[in-house]
Amino acid sequence: MLIVTIPLLTLLLSTWLAPAKRLWELLTIQSLAIAAVSTTWFYVKGTLPALNSYLVIDEISSPLLILTCWLTAPTLLASQSKLSKQPVARQRAYIFTIIALQATTLLAFMADNMMLFFIMFESTMIPTLIIITRWGAQKERMLAGIYLLFYTLFGSMALLTALLYFHETFGTLSMTLAKDLYVEHTSSSCMLTWWSACFVAFLVKMPLYGVHLWLPKAHVEAPIAGSMILAGTLLKLGGYGILRIAVITDDSFLSPAAPLIIFSLFGVLLSAILCSRQTDLKSLIAFSSVSHMGLVIAASMIKTEWSIAGSMILMISHGLISSALFCLANTSYERTNTRTLILLQGSQILFPLVAAWWLMAALLNMALPPSPNFIGELSILTSLFQWSNFTLLITGASIVFTTAYSLYLFWSSQREHLPPHLKFLMPIQTREHILLALHIIPALILILKPELLF
Repeated sequence: MLIVTIPLLTLLLSTWLAPAKRLWELLTIQSLAIAAVSTTWFYVKGTLPALNSYLVIDEISSPLLILTCWLTAPTLLASQSKLSKQPVARQRAYIFTIIALQATTLLAFMADNMMLFFIMFESTMIPTLIIITRWGAQKERMLAGIYLLFYTLFGSMALLTALLYFHETFGTLSMTLAKDLYVEHTSSSCMLTWWSACFVAFLVKMPLYGVHLWLPKAHVEAPIAGSMILAGTLLKLGGYGILRIAVITDDSFLSPAAPLIIFSLFGVLLSAILCSRQTDLKSLIAFSSVSHMGLVIAASMIKTEWSIAGSMILMISHGLISSALFCLANTSYERTNTRTLILLQGSQILFPLVAAWWLMAALLNMALPPSPNFIGELSILTSLFQWSNFTLLITGASIVFTTAYSLYLFWSSQREHLPPHLKFLMPIQTREHILLALHIIPALILILKPELLF
């Protein structure tokens, strides 16, 4: 615990104390060192108490903690070109907000006490809101901030009420102790209401199709670091919360969850169809996140060994690949000042190496075997088929549309004829290749050893 806490505090201090000329380099190197140290959490077995048992690290939280630490350095690398032209005070404030957001997310993943988890879960909204509304590109960023705020607050009130009721009934909010307490009250309607109230907040955060409207708006208006953190780690807080609550409840909640599982699978299909109709690059990638998270929701509800392992693998691989897609979208946007797909076509002629990154990211996103996305989706689809044979129809159609929009994304942004206005663009920098390598290479390495995430 202290191995990462002390460097994180040092990183927050360095934001204000580092010399202006070497600000970005120093902080990127520091965050890469933290990411390297955090990989020791892969070997956590059982529950590891970190601080008076308020913070713990176990098999569910450790891969997500590593992902959060790993994505800090790429967010700084991606923001460097745009932000380095601003006054130094603004640069420091921006970096501080990003690191504070990552630190809050880390604490949320570590929290053993449910009330501490709730506080950290909600605290992540404040830096996110600041990043979107202060550094967003367009005037609609205020509307995106309002959507984010009200959707999240709506779900959170139900969660807070549920936690207060749970403490009143059982006398504890410790997740470790609560695992043994569910036997008495599972069948009561009061516990069913509690279960529903808990899940509302997590389903909004995922987000479930139907309460997803805040996500495309937030992604489109956020600066690159905001989009990367939102797709990479913040959406995973919802999945993590569902997995934690699933441990406390037993299988008697599976029958009330059946309509939700079916709805989330239809959400996967509908959002995949919507992706095929998008004209905005960032909006397409945002809707693809809704599609992937729908599978995670369905798998987390079923609660078999394979479905939980599959949802964990899909969350981690989605965090890397979706963040990489946003980085690629940003490289195009910084040079052309547009996100409209029809105006970006033919980029492969100018930037063949970037087209190779695009192809790899698109193939990993559509779950090409033997990618981590494929391993996760296969585990989820197997457990869904065991739950009900009819799910094969919906998931089969979803796979077809996922393949279609991934290829559409690559084809419409890289192939076709080059428009006349794109013939004089800045070359791609080494920094951007390093940034993409930090996303794609870990995803490829996980193919060799996927049991790290099981």
